[in-house]
Amino acid sequence: MSSLQNKIDFVVLVKVTNANPNGDPLNGNRPRTTYAGNGEISDVCIKRKIRNRLQDMGEKIFVQSAERSEDGFSSLSERAAKTITSCNNSDEYAKQACETWIDVRTFGQVFAFKSDKKDGISVGVRGPVSIHQAVSCSPVDINSMQITKSVNSEPAEKKSSDTMGTKHFVEFGLYKIKGSINVQLAEKTGFSEEDAEKIKEALRTLFVNDASAARPDGSMEVVKVYWWKHNNKIGQYSAAKVHDSIKISLREGIMIPSSVEDYNIILEMLPDLEPEIIEGM
Repeated sequence: MSSLQNKIDFVVLVKVTNANPNGDPLNGNRPRTTYAGNGEISDVCIKRKIRNRLQDMGEKIFVQSAERSEDGFSSLSERAAKTITSCNNSDEYAKQACETWIDVRTFGQVFAFKSDKKDGISVGVRGPVSIHQAVSCSPVDINSMQITKSVNSEPAEKKSSDTMGTKHFVEFGLYKIKGSINVQLAEKTGFSEEDAEKIKEALRTLFVNDASAARPDGSMEVVKVYWWKHNNKIGQYSAAKVHDSIKISLREGIMIPSSVEDYNIILEMLPDLEPEIIEGM
């Protein structure tokens, strides 16, 4: 695999229609919002979806979700201990982990390492791919629906197995995901040009095979992926300047957006840095 030579920045625009893109467990699983009322998707949630897509593409993943476990291991410590069985020091351990799992060399990971000569220590891997939490381009309206749900309960007189519940969803939101790939960290983990292409494809197809009761098929869609490849390792411009070159505002007369067409989406071109623009699925 060829090593990464150019810094990469990216922006992904995501459309949400009548779905809960990321529930907050500390707030009754309501969709996450900022204090200003804009919708929010955590970076952890986005990374989970990227890992799932990479797994669907046949890549080996260290942080697998329980329902997607392919190797039968019940915990991350078991997966690590039974996969990396022979190494002499922490550097060799980290190297083997990066070579084995694409998400480790992409996002990084912390491992517990023991050797015959030392007590247990932590082995930290810093990943080259950083992702911000996604924020909607304008405040979102959240609807709540009362539902009944059937649960397995102990049989008892006059006790129903149906309980009341609440389902929350965002009517419409256009979310912006920002991220970058650092060449210096990629050199340390072995993250390659080929890996970067896999991340790009995972972002383009982010919600494939991701349907659930909270996110029905078609309710979440990648609109566009903007992919900037700089001509050097440190970047021609700062990541903030690149990300901010996508200007999004409501069209004149629109107060409450209900579609992507209600927004003006303008790309301000930076000299000598033109993005690849990829349509979503």
